[in-house]
Amino acid sequence: MLFQVRIHGRGGQGVVSAAEMLSVAAFLEGDHAQAFPSFGSERMGAPVVAFCRIDTKEIRSREPVMMPDALIVQDPTLLHQVELFSGLDTRGYLLINTARSYADLGLGDYVTKFPPHHLCTVAATEWALEFVGRPLPNAALLGAFAAVTHRLKLESVQAAIREKFPGEVGEKNAAAAAKAYDTIRTN
Repeated sequence: MLFQVRIHGRGGQGVVSAAEMLSVAAFLEGDHAQAFPSFGSERMGAPVVAFCRIDTKEIRSREPVMMPDALIVQDPTLLHQVELFSGLDTRGYLLINTARSYADLGLGDYVTKFPPHHLCTVAATEWALEFVGRPLPNAALLGAFAAVTHRLKLESVQAAIREKFPGEVGEKNAAAAAKAYDTIRTN
């Protein structure tokens, strides 16, 4: 069954890498997957969108993901600047990189339409700083994605992270993913 993910963030936050790692994790589990970015000006801090599709059969579509099953927001400053929620069905999943509540983000009324277990705020930047020493939230958000959606196993996500970032950097990012996963699974 086709599962589509759209990731929003800013240039330099690892948005494109996040989509790539999701697709590798899916591939490691035996699924077909594709990942690709969409961005205008290629500069640090500019809004970036990346897409990932996962399916049990070959994926032929190369169009941007207009109706995501999961929406990952790596930078909450984009919440009220860009049409982030366009196409997201209330049966979808919403993960936002923040330690703030949905009410504090001005999304309290919007999220009441979603099943509570499909919503997740993740202190991904804090965990990235703790484990990696840099504010790159993508790996922690992928761990959260695995915990919330149950679409991928944490071990597959960690293997994809280690493949993308071999050595110590990969191990630290895999630890950040595990922290997010464990925190969400125990809450």
